[in-house]
Amino acid sequence: MSNPALGPDQRERLVSELMTGRRDVRAALAARDRVALRRARSAVDRSKRALGERGPVWWDDGAPDYNRRMAVNTPYAQWLEDLTD
Repeated sequence: MSNPALGPDQRERLVSELMTGRRDVRAALAARDRVALRRARSAVDRSKRALGERGPVWWDDGAPDYNRRMAVNTPYAQWLEDLTD
């Protein structure tokens, strides 16, 4: 989900840049061009960060952020254990 605070024009531009970057990744993989692949993946990452899909959270609901933590070290530990039973 992208940051809803983005204006429609800005979001559309960033999504377009993201899709171009993804096409460039596919082309670089097909061509086995490591330099182009690195550049394309960097472009995808920049677009995703600008859209709010990566990087710091853009919402503030007061809840703790458990991203990038192992579930066993969060309040979701019991839920995880129940999945494996």
